[in-house]
Amino acid sequence: MAAFDTTRTFEARRSFGGWVFAFVAGIIDTIVVWNDRRMTRKALSRLTDRELDDIGLVRGDLDDM
Repeated sequence: MAAFDTTRTFEARRSFGGWVFAFVAGIIDTIVVWNDRRMTRKALSRLTDRELDDIGLVRGDLDDM
């Protein structure tokens, strides 16, 4: 009886263009994540202390986001 090992993944060698694409995609992903966090901090900073308390945050928590 034959069995196939399906737990290993095969990644073909990338060409130079593939590495460049992965690098640029990584930079874009980093910028998108940074912008999402910036927009979240900006929206939360507009809330009152009572509204922040309602969602379990204090104003000091905004710096950690």
